[in-house]
Amino acid sequence: MQIQREGRITFGEARLAVWEEGIPREWDAKVGWERKFKGDVFKRIIQTLNRIGWTVGEQTHIFIGNNSRHCVKGDLQADLKICGRSIELEFFQSVNTPDRADHDGRYQSDKERHMPYLVRVEMERTRRRIRDYLCNVFTGYVFQEPDRRCGLGEMTSVEWINADYVSKRRFGPPTIPAADYNSGSGDKKTIEHGAKVWTTDQKGRWITGTAFVNINNMWWVAYGKYGYTNKACFEIFVDRPDNIHVKQNDRRRRQRLEDLLSKAVAGMNYQRAETLRKVLFPNPEPLFMIFNVKDELYFRPNYSGYTKDTVRAGKYTRAELKPYLGEADEKDDLKAVLIAQAA
Repeated sequence: MQIQREGRITFGEARLAVWEEGIPREWDAKVGWERKFKGDVFKRIIQTLNRIGWTVGEQTHIFIGNNSRHCVKGDLQADLKICGRSIELEFFQSVNTPDRADHDGRYQSDKERHMPYLVRVEMERTRRRIRDYLCNVFTGYVFQEPDRRCGLGEMTSVEWINADYVSKRRFGPPTIPAADYNSGSGDKKTIEHGAKVWTTDQKGRWITGTAFVNINNMWWVAYGKYGYTNKACFEIFVDRPDNIHVKQNDRRRRQRLEDLLSKAVAGMNYQRAETLRKVLFPNPEPLFMIFNVKDELYFRPNYSGYTKDTVRAGKYTRAELKPYLGEADEKDDLKAVLIAQAA
């Protein structure tokens, strides 16, 4: 027997969302409505996850109340949470997270693109099963098809950017140049809407494309027929770089090498760890970790993210401490921890 509820289900970037309207304004009625929404929909999502092999347990990351759950199936994980009239199930994985390995990959950008094939298939299977079940059990539930994407058989990058202007209703194709502090390029020139520019892709390779104003100091750069990226103005260059064959991937390289170093140490492969250390720090000098005394956490590599694990903590030279600690070894809630003396 079907239950009378009206709502819509949407798919996003590695995400399933359920939305309902009509939540009462009066407090007691609102509390009762939310309790029934949780009992009818939230609990049924948990039951569906359990039926198809997921383990649903207590949430320990940020949202730790009774309105949130942590879900696991093999290498795939998901955060399930309910808030007011909406429920969200956000998927993530830690197998391939080149940019944000902290927090099991929760904050990795382009989550679906970075998922291994079988993990992505399982994610798609899971959210379709939940969608089909909810649409069958509730009479007024409908699935809202996702917007067209940029890619083969879909929109070109320029069409997608123009559609983005319209969908966000901030502005149409801009006719007024951005302010100077929002259009200053990395080579101290002025970026113009529709002009040819240079920037780098996610792997640090130089690419050329067309600049389109986004918001504040952010610009879309459309390259090829279907490629686009969102860059800050200081990451964009008006003139052709001197050597376009040299990759600009120092930070990415450092992050990757430090992750490999921590894995080698954790696996007691000390010979490999020593080789990686010499690649990372060819000059014999003291190395430090940056410790947040208040939160009792260490900085990850490239000052990006935090960890309690000293093996996964970032390693910094004396010169690299200065952006946070200046000339001293302690400042406010931060302090440098010596971990290796010069050989």
